[in-house]
Amino acid sequence: MEKLNGKKILVAGATGGIGQALVKLLKQSGAEVFVTGRNQEKLGQLASAAGIPSSHQFAADVCRSAEITQLMEAVLSHMGAPEILVNAAGIGIIKPIDGLSEEDFMNSIHTNLLGTFLLVKAVLPSMKEAKKGLIINIPGVLGKVPMAGAAAYSASKYGIVGMMQSIREELKRTEIRITNLFLGGVDSPFWDTIDLKVQKEKMIREEEAARSIWFLCQQPASGVVSEMVLQPFNHQAI
Repeated sequence: MEKLNGKKILVAGATGGIGQALVKLLKQSGAEVFVTGRNQEKLGQLASAAGIPSSHQFAADVCRSAEITQLMEAVLSHMGAPEILVNAAGIGIIKPIDGLSEEDFMNSIHTNLLGTFLLVKAVLPSMKEAKKGLIINIPGVLGKVPMAGAAAYSASKYGIVGMMQSIREELKRTEIRITNLFLGGVDSPFWDTIDLKVQKEKMIREEEAARSIWFLCQQPASGVVSEMVLQPFNHQAI
């Protein structure tokens, strides 16, 4: 396993529950962490709690190309080329097709799929120059096995999987590795605005989900974990 001490890691979506838990684990392992999220106040609170300097935080909306450009300028200026990108940014809109608006659909595509594209495109030049790096995306299990009501969400997550498979083919002659983490139900604020009866007490805890990402950050240089699936034993509706 590779050690994280001194590793330069960019965490997008750092202000979410999983992102916050991950940042703490990475810092405890000695990594140099740069964090980004949409909410500047939450970002500042996270950075303060985790001991991250103000120079290593930048508020940005992942689906706005100009803000991602500014983000990467800040990352390269204050931390240098990231060795690992963890993309934990995203939104979840779960609605039956009859209640799913065009705005809902496009918001899902823009944040989850376009946002991933912009982040990956932004970090690849420095990784290509180094001829190594690690990109971890979290399509979630609905990017592998869809469920009713997840038309927009699954479309965006399946898009990530296909896009990253294509990019992986482009990077064959480098040591840039790509990992997709397919998380099942996680007890997070994701479910707070979703009208679906679930057993949150049987879901994966945010800290456990974060630990799986922390583990993936340490995969051996001689190999790659192309994908990992982590699901709760049972979180079906009663």
